Amino acid sequence: MRNLKVTMAYRGTAYHGFQRQENAVGIQNILEEKLSALTDSAVKLNGCSRTDAGVHAREYCFSFETEHKIPCGNIVRGMNSLLPDDLAILNCEEAPADFHARYSCKGKEYMYLILNRREKDPFLADLALHYPYELDTELIASAAQDFVGGHDFTSFCGTANQKADSFRTIEYFKIEKSENLVKLLVKGDGFLYNMVRIMVGTLIFINEDKLPADCIPRILAARDRNLAGKTVPAHGLYLNKVYY
Repeated sequence: MRNLKVTMAYRGTAYHGFQRQENAVGIQNILEEKLSALTDSAVKLNGCSRTDAGVHAREYCFSFETEHKIPCGNIVRGMNSLLPDDLAILNCEEAPADFHARYSCKGKEYMYLILNRREKDPFLADLALHYPYELDTELIASAAQDFVGGHDFTSFCGTANQKADSFRTIEYFKIEKSENLVKLLVKGDGFLYNMVRIMVGTLIFINEDKLPADCIPRILAARDRNLAGKTVPAHGLYLNKVYY
């Protein structure tokens, strides 16, 4: 039995997240269907993250086991010939027997992309949040540093799926601006449901003076979702890099 590690990218607009769905189309549904056809066997894969409907990935990893002897390069070429244009296989490699795309993961980097100009851009309609107001990147970059370190992120977790263990460690939170595009990059050892989207929404509330610039430590300590900012739309979020 071979254990294969596969890296892919996808545009999540047309899908109800990565995870397999019974009554909707998840990316996992399509991957398993095409991999099963390619290897002439039933394939069940393990993804590194669930990701919400509309979220994108510039780098996503999944693993699966197969007895088929098909070379890794042929999996890349074969899958790319079968998949729709919004899904792409980037790499496939042999992995140790105990490798698991989710449980072997040491950390992830997410990116939230904002188009910061008055006019909307039809070519970024489902790829970036259109924010037509002035965005003080220095202000939100300074405030974002209060997320760095180990914290209980209950206040920044969607209430529909809170976990018993809400402690996560953030390695960095960076803000990069190039002309009208603003990238918010956050790396951590793990993320709760809607966590990045609520963190970004809180920074936007700080930018709009709806929350004070020094509010994040108090919100973290309170463990109360109602104190944090809004949950920004999914279409600006990307799983940017996965670390093993």
